[in-house]
Amino acid sequence: MNPSKLLQDRAAATVNDPRWARVLARDPSADGLFFYSVKTTGVYCRPSCSARPARPENVDFHASAAAAAAAGFRPCKRCKPDQPPLAEQHAGLVATLCRRIEQADAAPTLDALATAAGMSPFHLHRVFKAVTGLTPRAYAAAHRARRVRSELHRADSVTDAIYEAGYNSNGRFYAEADQLLGMTPSDFRAGGTNTEIRFAIGQCSLGAILVAASPRGICAILLGDDPDALARDLQDRFPKASLIGADAAFEATVARVVGLVEAPRLGHDLPLDVRGTAFQQRVWQALREIPAGQTASYAEVAQRIGAPTSMRAVAQACGANALAVAIPCHRVVRSDGALSGYRWGVERKRSLLDREAQA
Repeated sequence: MNPSKLLQDRAAATVNDPRWARVLARDPSADGLFFYSVKTTGVYCRPSCSARPARPENVDFHASAAAAAAAGFRPCKRCKPDQPPLAEQHAGLVATLCRRIEQADAAPTLDALATAAGMSPFHLHRVFKAVTGLTPRAYAAAHRARRVRSELHRADSVTDAIYEAGYNSNGRFYAEADQLLGMTPSDFRAGGTNTEIRFAIGQCSLGAILVAASPRGICAILLGDDPDALARDLQDRFPKASLIGADAAFEATVARVVGLVEAPRLGHDLPLDVRGTAFQQRVWQALREIPAGQTASYAEVAQRIGAPTSMRAVAQACGANALAVAIPCHRVVRSDGALSGYRWGVERKRSLLDREAQA
């Protein structure tokens, strides 16, 4: 066969292979799925390698790094395909730093963590946030919040809980307690004993609806088919709070919430009592910024909060949202536009999106 024709056929075969497009795009999601080698350099690479693209007639594809090595190619020194993917390396490193933060008596400084990681503080800050969705400082605060809640249930006194959770002074803890717990430490320790929650259960076009509010604002909007199940859900959230049936003034608030369900595009100015971790708060704020009538994928929300690899955590935050429609987790869809799980049922999600699209 004519050598020129042979090269043309090889080039065509490579160009027509769908893997070639991923190599040209330097697609990191293809890393580990296959490798490619370059005859003229004698090396093999990951699909995401930043090296200058080779001529397609010089490229071969391999199912594994071992297969490429067996074919006589050596690993690229730029992308290091014989080592774990960079994302995997970062995940392992950040996991180690998270354990370091959790085990420290006081939150380590960014400089100390960077030294331990062998990175610059700026690089570590970016990598840590990409993996966890939080900065090291925010992660330390979230971990301390979990310790506070645990210690308040376990310790003999609030003071003991404060110091066991890593606070160096009562003053600093009490300055953060309201945002952290949504109530005083003593009330939280007692299961919300002194917290009053007003609530009402009614009907809307999507079925039963429960609206509940603390003195700070609406703390629950729950949808379902069984009113009793909604009431039990509220009781589980506030096991020792004083649950008070609605009065005439609260009925007006309920009517506004029902109006929001019936016409979500209109928006609202209802005061909300939003309780969640630092990461959940960031996700929920991003959801509130999605315009009515539009949707965003879990990956897009993760990008917007600066945590592009945290799609699963974004989905979990959506599932933990207890303020239906007010925090519009129904506007989050899969990357292909399909509707995925919704805490109150996919059909309700579809109905809400249809209403916004038609308004």
